Parts: sequence; C-alpha cells; structure tokens
Amino acid sequence: MQVPGSKSITARALFLAAAARGTTLLRRPLVSDDTEGFAGGLETLGYRVERDPRAWTIEGRPEGPPAAEAEVFCRDGATTARFLPALAAAGQGVFRFDASAQMRRRPLGPLTQALRELGVDLVHEGQEGHHPLTVRARGIKGGRITLDAGLSSQFLTALLLVGPLTAEGLHITVTDLVSAPYVEITLALMRRFGVEVERAGDTFHVPPRPYAATDYTIEPDASTASYPLAAAALTGHSVTIPGLGSASLQGDVRFAEVLGRMGATVELRPDAVTVTGNGRLRGLTVNMRDISDTVPTLAAIAPFADGPVRIEDVYNMRIKECDRLDACAENLSRLGVPVRTGRDWIEIHPASPRAAEIACHGDHRIAMAFSVTGVRTPGITLDDAGCVRKTFPGFHQALADLRAGWAL
Repeated sequence: MQVPGSKSITARALFLAAAARGTTLLRRPLVSDDTEGFAGGLETLGYRVERDPRAWTIEGRPEGPPAAEAEVFCRDGATTARFLPALAAAGQGVFRFDASAQMRRRPLGPLTQALRELGVDLVHEGQEGHHPLTVRARGIKGGRITLDAGLSSQFLTALLLVGPLTAEGLHITVTDLVSAPYVEITLALMRRFGVEVERAGDTFHVPPRPYAATDYTIEPDASTASYPLAAAALTGHSVTIPGLGSASLQGDVRFAEVLGRMGATVELRPDAVTVTGNGRLRGLTVNMRDISDTVPTLAAIAPFADGPVRIEDVYNMRIKECDRLDACAENLSRLGVPVRTGRDWIEIHPASPRAAEIACHGDHRIAMAFSVTGVRTPGITLDDAGCVRKTFPGFHQALADLRAGWAL
C-alpha cells in the first residue's frame, strides 16, 4: 500500500529549504492541509515556493524572511505554529502569527521563553505561552539556553533548526525530552542540508554555519502507516508499505514491533515493512513515550486482544490536537469497551465493540485509528470524517481499497 510522505520530514525540510542559500527540490512531499499551511506560511513570509504534486521547489535565504512585515495564519499545524516564529526571529521585520482555535489551545511557552532568553522581542497577544504572537525580529545573536521539552520535542526542533542562522550558534541543554526519535529526524535532516550538530549527553551544540540547498526525497509517513499495518494484524491479512523500513528516519516505524509483540508476523527490511496477521492479538503493556502518535492506533485495536492492553508514559498525548487519552477512552466507552485512564496511561480490556458514532474532536489520528476498528465492527461512523485532510486526504478511499483487496 502506498502511504503519503512524512508530515514531520516535510515540515522540517521546508524550514531547511527556506533557510538554505540556493534552490532546494523536495520530492514526494506530503500534500495535506498541514503541509500546505506550512508552505503557504513561507510564501506569506516572502519565500518563493513552487508546488507540483510530485515535487516542491523552494528558494532559500539564510538571512531570514524576505518580507519586512507579514501576518501568518498557521491553521491547525503545530509545526507551522512552532517552527515559523523561530525562522522569522532570525530575520529583520515585524511578523504576527495566529492559528486556529484548536492550535491556540496548544502550548508554545517553553519555545517562546527560550527565544526571549536569546534576546528575541516576542509578545503573546492573548494568553501567555499561546498564539497569537508578534515577533519584532532583529536577528538572533545565539548563546546558551536551557529548555524543557517534556511537553513537545518540537520546541527543541525549532531551536535546533534556527541555530545555524544565529550569529554565534546555540548551546541547548535539555532538562526533559519527549518523542526523542523526532529530534533524531531533525538532526539527520540538518546533516543532509550541511550542518552537523554536536551532542554531549543532554546538550546540543549547533554551529553558526549556513545550510546548503539540496535535492531530497521524502519517505512515507510512519505514523500514517500504522493504520494499514494495524488493519492487517487485526484481520489476519498482510500489507507491505514500500519506502519505509529499518533505514527509516522515523521512530514510529517501531509500531510494527508492537504489533509483533501482539502476535503478528513482522518483516522489516531496509526499504519496506510487511505485517501479516493471524486473526488473533495478544494483550501487552507497552511504553509508547517515543511513539505516542501511534497510541490511538493501538487503542483502537486493543479491544480485540486476548488480554488487557496497557499503554504507559504518554502524558504528552493530552496536548495534541485534542486530549487523545480522553478521546480514546470516550470512544472506546461509546463502543462498549471497558477502559481506564490515568495522568499518562490508558488500559483497555477485551470486548466485542458495538456500532457507534466516533467523536473525532477534529483530530485526524482519532478518525483514522477508529476507522481501523470499523474494519472488524460494522456500523462505526465518524462525526467528522473530513478531518483526515490534515495529513491524509485520501485516507478513506485508501482504506476502502485495502479492504476490497482483502475481500472484506
């Protein structure tokens, strides 16, 4: 099954392309509401972005945004809302950022506090630590900062990405970090664009070195791949995701290993992953701190396991597009499934889910995950089927095609 390009890689590559001198070609980017919003934000900041369905071309500028003044609407995109203010701060001008009501609820505070400590003139216009905000940019000198990235690794990524654009570079010491594999994606992409970050334990040293434009092909999205992989494990069928395997930059490819622990057969090659189910799933306890975007997928198939499924150390799920722990629990309860939650965990007990309407809360991952439940439970509907456009506009047709191929 073909899966769209990685959202995480597309967003980072767009930032790096804008920050590099010269013209970058991004092949097979994710084309979705989130990435279109990021590309549109770059255009509003004055960058030239040419979009073709198969490749995007970006003209970069290490000095920061070409525009001297701009108002950027970040839609629902967390990468747009967190990365672009950091990019703007490296330039010269006045830049205002706002976002959807959903994104306004999500935190920015650790990032914007770090930028302020670096001398950036930044004002939150409403609630402190949230959008909207205005950046009066005069470039970033650089220096040493301490950052708490326990709520989102994107705070660290934004600073790492902008580090080479500072006058003196950055020394970033992290006191807490969630979703660490996403930081590894950032470091690998920075390396591809010509900048090597030195790491000593919890401290990252980012040199003031210009990025180099490049030609880069984006791999499929590992979080999105979790849905067909889970469907195969659930139904006893087999699916292969080409372009995503042991050589992937994305930590979420490890979701296949979770399915393996539940009894599926997993074949992980450098350039592909195959999951083959046997129609049965085992219960388990699993720490998913580093692959939390796949938690709803596991929660959605957990009722079909032969024992309890307990997912731990995932507090950051509560500050995603919605409170995903509560959303999973709510929808499992609607399906008649016994479920318990705590501050950073959810435990789901075996049951035969009944037909019900899923409350998506405008969250693409809730909608796609519980669509997989519907592969085994007829009559499941979604109250907002269109929210999948955030990362996979063609999801429903792709899932229907997969089921047709399996004669389900």
